[in-house]
Amino acid sequence: ILAGATWRDRVIACLGALIGICTTYLICHLTLGAVGIGTTPLPLLVAPMGASAVLLFAVPSSPLAQPWPIIGGNTISAFIGIAVTFAVPDSILAAGISVALAIAVMSLCRCLHPPGGAAALLAVLGGPHVTDAGLLFAFDPVAINAVLITLVGLGYHWLLRHNYPHRTVV
Repeated sequence: ILAGATWRDRVIACLGALIGICTTYLICHLTLGAVGIGTTPLPLLVAPMGASAVLLFAVPSSPLAQPWPIIGGNTISAFIGIAVTFAVPDSILAAGISVALAIAVMSLCRCLHPPGGAAALLAVLGGPHVTDAGLLFAFDPVAINAVLITLVGLGYHWLLRHNYPHRTVV
């Protein structure tokens, strides 16, 4: 339950997520189509974007829901997961190492974003379409998805006259 959230707030969050995910998928479908390495197409939309949408539309004031954490956290973590996959042959160990390293690097880069842990894990467990794509997977589809959903979020919050993104005073 979102503390203090009204039904209106919840409906707005749900509509934002609906628009964000559908728009991200549609733009990727129209611009990228079924691209991939060899005969294995890359996904047009990756699962961590669902979790990013929850943060972006339901709790947009969270430091974890700001543009840099969404884009940087997902992209950096996917890159780490792919690198670990190639360096560590045991998938169980690679899964743990990739998430742990993703947390460390996201923290150091000031872009901690919980769905980034899922992006790192997806890079390890995603199967042949991810490993065949190699480091490209971090950019297409992960970074492209993250940028698109962030842009939709910026526009959505702007239209609703919400204060987003939130600036942290350091």
